This record gives sequence, structure tokens and C-alpha cells, in this order.
Amino acid sequence: MAEIKLSVVIPVYNEKNTILEILRRVREFGVRKEIIVIDDFSADGTREILQGLLPAEDLKVVYQPRNMGKGAALRSGFELVTGDVVVIQDADLEYDPAEYSTLIQPILDGKADVVYGSRFLGGPHRVLLFWHSVGNRFLTTLSNMLTDLNLTDMETCYKAFRADLLKELRLRENRFGFEPEFTAKIARARCRVYEVPISYSGRDYSEGKKISWKDGIAALYFILKYRFYN
Repeated sequence: MAEIKLSVVIPVYNEKNTILEILRRVREFGVRKEIIVIDDFSADGTREILQGLLPAEDLKVVYQPRNMGKGAALRSGFELVTGDVVVIQDADLEYDPAEYSTLIQPILDGKADVVYGSRFLGGPHRVLLFWHSVGNRFLTTLSNMLTDLNLTDMETCYKAFRADLLKELRLRENRFGFEPEFTAKIARARCRVYEVPISYSGRDYSEGKKISWKDGIAALYFILKYRFYN
């Protein structure tokens, strides 16, 4: 793999049971990297776990002053990026950092500016939440109609991109509106977009899944909004 520096940006909210394990798994991926964790005002002990970590050269931790949402957390993390390629990583173990090499390879090959890791391209996944997958596919289809992309999984967490794109994309949304906003803006910027298959170990709501039908309704609004507004 080409010599690069990878910036892994991890928004965290109430993930005390998984935060240490996700940090361990990210560190196992064998390239030079920085890990940027943004705690979105967790109230379950996650913040205290992060505060108890020993200082490390590869780790930066940001503590949001209040719960502001995933998009706001990501923007706070993006401000600290010093790497060549950025990967967005959720803290809940649904996505496997061992697959970073697949995710970033099209960028390293000079073929892509942005890569989406799709849960719907045949990778192994936990069988779970039929209506959630239907809603995801509907939102992806609507987004595709308005951006003229042909993604299979617009809402995926796993998005990798050249770090210098952060200078071009003015991101605004605070919550889960980040996904349709980012997608619309990379389409408008005519970025070269690839998709690769990834595995997915989804959670149900009893296990801590946070996104709900209300976020799906909000996503509809943001898909339409960013068709006409930059």
C-alpha cells in the first residue's frame, strides 16, 4: 500500500461498551494514521472513559460542549485532519476497520476522490430490520435521482475521501443530514465516486441503534434541500 497518512474521524455518542474496542481495531490497521474522536456530550460514561485514556501521539479527542449531532461532530473532527485520506468511522462496531484497505484503494490508485462502502453490494451482513433497509434504499434512490449518481448506499457510514476536499466542501448540517448533504455536494463538485462492498454487523434498537424514522423524514428534506441549495 502506498505510503499515506490516514485520518480516521470517529463521532461518538453514548458508546461506553464499544469505544475502547473500536479504538483497538482502528489501531490494528497497518498504515500511518491519526485517530480523531469527537465525543458528542455522551452521558453514559463514554466521556469519562475517553478522559481516562493515556495520552497518545496517534489520538486526538474533542469534547463537544453539548449534544450537537453527528454532522456537527464530524465538522469538529475535520478541522483537526492532517492526513492525506479521511475515513469516517462509527464507534458502534457495525463497521469493520479491517476493511479500510478495500475502502481507500480506489483513492490510492488515483481512480477516485470519494469512496462509499456499500452494505448492499454483496458483502456479509447481519440479517436485521427489513423496513430500515427499505427506507435506506428509498432515500438512496431519491438522492440518486437528484444528484445523477448511481449509488447503492447513500446512508452508509463508511465514506473515504481525499482530505483536500474538505477545503472545497462547505458542510453545514448538524445531525444525520450530513449524509445527503455530503453526497449532494460531492456530486455538484463532480468528484470521482466509487463504491466498494463492505460487511455490516448491524444493531437493533435494543442494542443501542440511534437512527430512527424521524431521521428518515429529515433525510427526505435534506435530499430536496441540497438539490437546489449549496
